[in-house]
Amino acid sequence: MSAQLQPLSGEAGPAAPPLLLRRDEGGGVHVLTLNRPAARNALSLAMLDALAAAFGEIAADSAVRAVVLAAEGPVFSAGHDLRELTARRADPDGGRAFFETTMTRCAEVMQAITALPQPVIAAVQGVATAAGCQLVATCDLAVASTEARFCTPGVDIGLFCSTPAVALSRAVPPKPAMEMLLLGEMIPAEEARRIHLVNRVVPPAEVMPTALDLARRIAARSALTVRLGKRNFYRQLGRPLAEAYACSAAAMVENLMAEDAAEGIGAFLGKRKPVWKDR
Repeated sequence: MSAQLQPLSGEAGPAAPPLLLRRDEGGGVHVLTLNRPAARNALSLAMLDALAAAFGEIAADSAVRAVVLAAEGPVFSAGHDLRELTARRADPDGGRAFFETTMTRCAEVMQAITALPQPVIAAVQGVATAAGCQLVATCDLAVASTEARFCTPGVDIGLFCSTPAVALSRAVPPKPAMEMLLLGEMIPAEEARRIHLVNRVVPPAEVMPTALDLARRIAARSALTVRLGKRNFYRQLGRPLAEAYACSAAAMVENLMAEDAAEGIGAFLGKRKPVWKDR
């Protein structure tokens, strides 16, 4: 996989491999790949910066219609880089400023995924823990290998997974989320699907093909319609019922006024295939 990918960012030092890889699959589908397999794809500050930069570029690129987020190696992501965080305890402030910077950056990356005009599909080939599990929960869709496992184990090391809990509590019901957070135990892929943390569970060799198939099917739709729909989905989520209907009704009106809605409805009534203009 790696040989076909374009590097986006690297660790310090000229010989270091790129942290994040990007591949254009054609048809508006792009793949972002976490590329720190030796470090279990830990979300160091540099990795978070690379993700923020990549999502910023993609948000501004109208040619991209769907994104697959994948990872090299046997681990999807082990979460925050604990070695990096521990090293900063030697700072004069005990690491507080660095910890604040890292957590703020992580929150910005997660919110960037939600705000991204294009849907993001996680292709989870292995273990996703702590902020790595948060990353999966934040993506719009997730495909997991039968060998994938998930947990939020911060409680085991005296560090409750409070920021992963934000995404987790929005992806799964409260009681399963609290069970994961309070026990910190690994759950298998099928359990993750049962509680709606992931959408599909497939054999390991089918993870990327399945994620790409979903991405291509999304990319075949009107990009404007998908963008408006994703934006409103997260806007109305968690609002009181009347407010949710009010913002969603406004979104429907905005969507109905678009050329693609007229084209799509006309094509349906005329029993023909629509031609999207993405406006």
